[in-house]
Amino acid sequence: MSSPRRRPGWALGLALLGLACVIQGSWIPLKAWMAQQLLQRAWQETQRDGGIHRPWAWADHWPVARLRVPESGVDVIVLEGDSGNVLAFAPGHAERSGLPGEARTAVISGHRDTHFRFLRDLVPGTLLDLETPAGRYRYRVTGTAIRDVRTAGLAIRDGGAELILVTCYPFDALLAGGPLRYLVRAQRLPPPAAKG
Repeated sequence: MSSPRRRPGWALGLALLGLACVIQGSWIPLKAWMAQQLLQRAWQETQRDGGIHRPWAWADHWPVARLRVPESGVDVIVLEGDSGNVLAFAPGHAERSGLPGEARTAVISGHRDTHFRFLRDLVPGTLLDLETPAGRYRYRVTGTAIRDVRTAGLAIRDGGAELILVTCYPFDALLAGGPLRYLVRAQRLPPPAAKG
């Protein structure tokens, strides 16, 4: 009677390595999705009373806006700050820029492989909705640009009603954190005239 063939140990090792890669590859999008669920709840509390509501007890960030792109179904909460800790969970508002509704350029950053993946599909004319505790604002995309952060800034202007969305570029880069940034510029539209 012959004994069953034994599988080499390397096959099991390869299978475990493949499983680890799948888990690692799924972790970042899963974490981003889970964070948005908790952030939605904190955002609802912020809308209710205008206060600062952290999405979980140890968070060092809080929601300041909700960004939507109606034609593509994008709906994300924006946090205050744009450090790596913030961007791991959601797009972040650059503290040195204006807030939506102010007469200064507002800048929001996000990761190219999670929350801001949709930037590659925005074209001039696309409408964006940005909601803050102070009000709702509609923007129209005016253009896109690629900047090298080593040689060019974002050109933040005072006195304007502009929104700049920023992410790393290229979108399919194997390594994150290179010097190129993809910018989407949008101009705030005047509020609709009151009917009366």
